[in-house]
Amino acid sequence: MDSITWCNDFIEILYKKFPKKKQLTTALVELLELEREAVYRRLRNDVFFSAHEIVKIASTWGISLDEITHINSEQFSFQMRPINYLDPSADEIIFLKSVIKSINALKNFPTTEFMDICNKLPRQLAAGYPYINKFLLFKWMYQYGSEIETIPFSKIQISEEKLKLTEEYNKAIKNVPNNNFILDNRIFEFFANDIRYFSSIYLITNKEKELIKKDLIALLAYMQEIANKGHYPETNCKVNLFISQLNVDTNYSYTLSHEANICFVHVFEKLEIYTFDSEMITNFINWMQMKKRTSIQISEVDERSRVEFFSKQRALIEKL
Repeated sequence: MDSITWCNDFIEILYKKFPKKKQLTTALVELLELEREAVYRRLRNDVFFSAHEIVKIASTWGISLDEITHINSEQFSFQMRPINYLDPSADEIIFLKSVIKSINALKNFPTTEFMDICNKLPRQLAAGYPYINKFLLFKWMYQYGSEIETIPFSKIQISEEKLKLTEEYNKAIKNVPNNNFILDNRIFEFFANDIRYFSSIYLITNKEKELIKKDLIALLAYMQEIANKGHYPETNCKVNLFISQLNVDTNYSYTLSHEANICFVHVFEKLEIYTFDSEMITNFINWMQMKKRTSIQISEVDERSRVEFFSKQRALIEKL
């Protein structure tokens, strides 16, 4: 394969990630830290991408060697970007701000679709509740933080900047035009069990437990409002809520938009591995849509199941 043909194929792959030239150019300017004209020259093949640039693009955007060489090894490339959500670095703050900026941009594309299948509370719904968020950070620190010191719930300190980012994320995510959540039918039971465990080893006080309970009751009321209306009350963006009749093994999600498509497997409580690989995304969509076959939709339809589900969860939380 000669250089020009190879570069043409590589550029064609880039346009699959960002179909519009303006979008692709902007993304490359930010990623490669080049002037816009330098990016234009590369997209016109006046100048070839360097090996370093190709590696950086491929690793950041999840482009596999299979895609570049057109050899199908039946392997898919996933990446993970670990983030310290309790005390993020300056670079991590910049990255989180870029994520929020990207989410905000999705509201301009009415066909954008987000789908999450989860066995723990999805951050999209939990983001607006400070004690739930603090508990999730506390649990993450306990499981994956310091091996030397065990930090009680009372000593978890979240910076003002991180609180502001969480608030901005909470507002941004409500603007995604189409949203689907398939929840494990025991999702609140799992959360309650976690609270009981940490209470039993005296890392959470009774007073703190009551504050978390208050947030959980408020979250249930908010979710029930969403289920009744079929959309976020703040933005009217569509939300479909499903309850899975089979246990969900982990959290996984995809986002389909006019700009780019991506799928995630959520790991280690607050981290995720992700890929932009088109074939893998197609598989994800098919697998996740099939999950609806073993789930009951409780948003807008099936009022009896909706009332039963929320009544059961509320009783479960009240017993904490």
